[in-house]
Amino acid sequence: MSDEYGVDLDEVFRVIDTADVLVVRFHFIDRRLLVDFRTRPGIEPLIRVVPRAESVEERFRSIKRLRPEFPLPERVMTFHWPRSVPVLLASGAWQRLVDRASSLGSDETTDACARALEELMALERKEVIAAITGASHYQTLWERRSR
Repeated sequence: MSDEYGVDLDEVFRVIDTADVLVVRFHFIDRRLLVDFRTRPGIEPLIRVVPRAESVEERFRSIKRLRPEFPLPERVMTFHWPRSVPVLLASGAWQRLVDRASSLGSDETTDACARALEELMALERKEVIAAITGASHYQTLWERRSR
């Protein structure tokens, strides 16, 4: 395990390099990054931020809805990213994912990666603001005083 990132980066890279379908779970946000590297002529890899699934079966059903032209994957590989999205970038893991997806697709795939990253960054920023301001699902160390 890498002390700097809180995960075994070699293992994360192995998963990115070998998965047909990958789900990345994040520490700060409840959404998941779904990457389906499978392709066919005219069908590019799928990179999308998706809701958390309540079960493995639900995740497989959601993949089938998103990718009806493919059979259900034999397995969905996953890893938990325990740090922030910017640290995912700094670690090289994000670039590894983008490089693999882009090599299988076109500029459209690269653009989908950029859109997913933007969405993840915005979701994380929103969650951090909610934590700081004491949104309903957080408990702050201080109370607001009314004037």
